[in-house]
This record gives sequence, structure tokens and C-alpha cells, in this order.
Amino acid sequence: MDFEISTEEFQQFRTLIYEESGISLNDQKQGLVASRLSKRLRELGLSTFSDYYEQLTRDPSQEEFTRMLDLISTNKTDFFREPKHFDFLREEILPQLREEKRIRIWSSACSTGEEPYTIAMTLYDGLSDPAQWDCKILASDLSTRVLAKAAAGVYDAERVQGVPLETVRRHFLRGRGASEHQLKVKPHLSAMIQFRRLNLMDEQFPIKSPLDLIFCRNVMIYFDRPTQERLVNKFYRYLKPGGCLFIGHSESLQWVEHSFTSLAPTIYQKKA
Repeated sequence: MDFEISTEEFQQFRTLIYEESGISLNDQKQGLVASRLSKRLRELGLSTFSDYYEQLTRDPSQEEFTRMLDLISTNKTDFFREPKHFDFLREEILPQLREEKRIRIWSSACSTGEEPYTIAMTLYDGLSDPAQWDCKILASDLSTRVLAKAAAGVYDAERVQGVPLETVRRHFLRGRGASEHQLKVKPHLSAMIQFRRLNLMDEQFPIKSPLDLIFCRNVMIYFDRPTQERLVNKFYRYLKPGGCLFIGHSESLQWVEHSFTSLAPTIYQKKA
């Protein structure tokens, strides 16, 4: 049975979540918040949402806040989701970088890792001499839980059902015995990726060299327009001239002020 959350308690949670993560919850999400957090209240032995809110705001590590966000947000992702982005990377971006043989990419909301590993597969398969390239992918998320899963690189076999069998064989190791229905990404992929907890609401990101590409897909749908605008313009600063931003198929920069040029649907370029 779910705990009841009052309108006042919901407003407290909504404000906290917005200020710390940028996620904007409308009034219709009150029931969802109560439903998804009730189990956590029972686990902690708490009787009201006010008690839980007090615990959240007293935790300097923000570990419980991150856990709470995991419960109310949807971490849905797939390998090769929105495949046109990876086609664009292989066919348009990589040929432009063949001289320098160096690429820097940020998967800014990597969830359980399918996106950065797909980027790594695209790089490896799209290059005739991948060993000669300097490829680095920063994969970040607010959630330490999904980052731990991503860094482990272990997936149920059903997660790759839509991926060509040859691609799976090239990039994954199949488990044995009790793990026979699981796959682990091979070291040549994981070597390209650094996983790190980052909050997109931070004013500065720990990124030193300009990026060629930023993936921020199906995240901004949770943000209001002012938050989207601030984030998009922060991304612009971290891209090198000619660098590209990829957003989700259900997202658009049409209503926010920015300096990007539209290259294709959901693909934007910083002016060279």
C-alpha cells in the first residue's frame, strides 16, 4: 500500500528535485512520486514523506537523493537507439577526422551504458585502423547506480536482440555456466570509455579539451525551457568549432535561444 503525499509535501519534493537535477515535475506527477517512493519509505522505516524529505536534505553525500531520483525517473535505453545518429558519426564525422586520428565524445546521460558502448562499437567498426586512433569517450550520469552497471559492462543477452549477430560476436564475450545468458563487453570497447558521475546542472564540467561530439538524448524532455536553454549553451562552450550536439528524436531546440546550426533533425553543429 502506498503512503499518502500531501500537496505541500509534493511541492517540497518538486522544488528539491528541480533545484538539484533540473527535472521539472508537473502537478500530474504527484501520484507517481507517491507510488514510486512509498517502497523506499517502508525500507527506511519512515512513516511520512516529510520524514523522508528531512532525511534527504540532511544527507551531505546526496546518496539518498540520487537513489530517490533513480526511483522516480525512467532509465530507458537500448543499444543503437536512434541509429541515424551512429550512421552520421560513421559516415560524416569520422572521415573529417582521418588526418588527426583523434576524437573526443561525451555521452552526457549514459544511463546503464548502452549509448557509450554503441558509440565505441561505431568507432571501432567505422575505422580501418582503430588501433592507430586516439578515441576517448566520457560517459556520465547523475545516478551512481546506473553508472556502476554501465562500468561493469554486463548485460542480459536479450538486451542485444536487435543487434546484428556479427556485431555481438565482435564486441561481446558470452558467459558460461550460470552466466550463459549474459554478455560482457570486450576490453577494446571499455578501454575507450571513462565513466564518471556528473550533474548537468553544474555550472562547470571537469572537461579540459574541446569535444568533437556531445550526446544528450531524451534527457531534456524532463527539463523546462529555461533549463534546456542553459544546458544547451553550456554544451556549446565545451564543443570545438565544428563540433556536434546530438539530442533525442522527441526533442527540439526550436524554442530555445542558442548559437548552433541545424545539420539534420536532432543534430546541431557549433559554428566553425
